[in-house]
Amino acid sequence: MTLSNHLISSITTTEIRYEYLRTIGRNSFLGSHGNGGTTTVYVIETDRGATGWGLPLSHGDPGSLIGRRLADLIDPDRGVVDQTAMFLDYALHDLAARILDVPVYATLGAAGSPRVRCYSGGIYFDDLDGGLDAIRANLAQDHAFGFRDFKLKIGRGHRWMDSAAGLRRDIEVTRLARELYPDAGILVDGNDGFTVNGLFEYLDAVADCDLYWIEEPFQERRPDLQALHDHLRTLPTRPKVADGEYDPDEEHVLSLAAEGLVDIALMDVTGHGLTAWRRTMPELKSEASPHAWGLPLKTLYAAHLAAGLGNVPIIEGVPGHTVGTGDYTLEDGYVVLPDRPGFGLDLP
Repeated sequence: MTLSNHLISSITTTEIRYEYLRTIGRNSFLGSHGNGGTTTVYVIETDRGATGWGLPLSHGDPGSLIGRRLADLIDPDRGVVDQTAMFLDYALHDLAARILDVPVYATLGAAGSPRVRCYSGGIYFDDLDGGLDAIRANLAQDHAFGFRDFKLKIGRGHRWMDSAAGLRRDIEVTRLARELYPDAGILVDGNDGFTVNGLFEYLDAVADCDLYWIEEPFQERRPDLQALHDHLRTLPTRPKVADGEYDPDEEHVLSLAAEGLVDIALMDVTGHGLTAWRRTMPELKSEASPHAWGLPLKTLYAAHLAAGLGNVPIIEGVPGHTVGTGDYTLEDGYVVLPDRPGFGLDLP
């Protein structure tokens, strides 16, 4: 069955619920992230009874697509080819792959492994309310869930604590995670909450913790990233620099990566989009790890992107559950993708 045999017969929306393992606290800028919620997804049906669904990239006009040939909206080898349908990027990829009876990652080229390394992105500033015991409990809970690598939010001195006290706590939490999990990949994320000198002081204090990466320490200013690049050379082990998540200028991120100032590009899974990642990845002179925080479903999208396009050493995991993900497993720190058509996700 080819896509050209299918006409779009309906496009509807539905709400799905997601739940975190616990209430997620503050980061350097924002207050509590809560314990879950609901989100809207689009469901596309064709005149031949095929169905696909997914998170939207933006707002669009579903009515203008009714009666259109599916093949005029998406090319399995390139992604969405009609800009007016781009808001349905993930739903169209799901639908096309289901019709072709292959997983989405296969339509992307299957350049990576369907067993994708995945870190917990859920270690926030819960120590501000529950002390270091809260950090210990969160790490243990995520480890029991199946994660083996952890990303720690840092930058407590930007908003929530005195700058000196916040820096000391950032250091203390980092050293605690390394002590408790000596074999883990430890990633840290400042959410643009650091000054250059403050970051260097932090890095020098945790130089023996063998950080995997530093994420968004400050805004993507070339001189600051160059200074960071030079400072990292003085450390016993060099963490990767990950950036490009918040309101990214794609051309600027690609330029920084080409200069060796960004090692991991972080454009969001749904903020950038799967079709855009298919275009960007061949141009990228660094590795990538699409930002996936917020919804457990986004982690599974990132896993397909990694397995399909390759060049993704690790993805962001959201400790929690969402609808229809029973065939996905997290095994000893790796998301294992099922060999099911589309994204392998079923709405109830």
